[in-house]
Amino acid sequence: MYKDEVVLSTNFSEVELFKRGKVRDIYQIKDKLLIVATDRISAFDCILPDGIPYKGKILTGLSKFWFNATQDIISNHLISSEEENLPRVLFPFRKILKGRSMLVKKSEPVPIECVVRGYLAGSAYKEYKTHHSICGIALPQKLRLAERLPEPIFTPATKAEKGHDVNISKEKMKEMIGSELTEKLEGISLKIYKRASKFLERRGFILSDTKLEFGFHHGEVILIDELLTPDSSRFWSKKEYKPGSSPISSDKQFLRDYLSELDWDKTPPAPSLPAAIIEKTSEKYLEAYQKITGKKLSL
Repeated sequence: MYKDEVVLSTNFSEVELFKRGKVRDIYQIKDKLLIVATDRISAFDCILPDGIPYKGKILTGLSKFWFNATQDIISNHLISSEEENLPRVLFPFRKILKGRSMLVKKSEPVPIECVVRGYLAGSAYKEYKTHHSICGIALPQKLRLAERLPEPIFTPATKAEKGHDVNISKEKMKEMIGSELTEKLEGISLKIYKRASKFLERRGFILSDTKLEFGFHHGEVILIDELLTPDSSRFWSKKEYKPGSSPISSDKQFLRDYLSELDWDKTPPAPSLPAAIIEKTSEKYLEAYQKITGKKLSL
């Protein structure tokens, strides 16, 4: 069915393992990091036992695309995503690393998830139904599920190693990292969201919301982690979009919807996925990559 084997984990004993996240294996190479996007997928903060074909390459390719498209707004951590530019000690692993790895600057992460929302969905919709506000931002009455907000809003969250991230107010963010940095990150996040949203509309997508992460490198604030991927954003089909109902998406919402219908309490161990669900999820990620970049994924 697939040209590539699914990569669930990597182990390069020649370099130091820095961290193994839900999706990425991160290695330290002197003052740099090697980020390897596996084909693992998580939902409800649980890593599923099955991988999604091509997912790691799609995440890497999209991040590279968006880092290049936003570098005039803010510098980012990407040094190279070409396997021939990797340290020689990793040359034996070029086949695994091809298309799914990024050599990046090692930075000191800002401990905040910078989320921008242009539409009412996910945890924000649940919060709105209870309080008619999101992260302390008052919103108009009677907004429907998936409805466009009057203006994009900045809704930060605290980063959690385990469990769910917690939405916080901008005032709480200021207490944590200071007013000046908060205002700076909000401005950059909104600018990136607005640019990406306009671009994606031309490609047939609505950008519901997205998560950005920042870090300090030699005293400079830079963009880190991933950017505008199906794992960090909600992409909806513009053609099928209808406020008041759950939109057709090209991200892992399809998988979340499937898992929500199961008799599973959303705690580990996560259930195995049927082949049809794995294939459909892979197709949605591929669709997002090809429509956004205008290119076919190099397999």
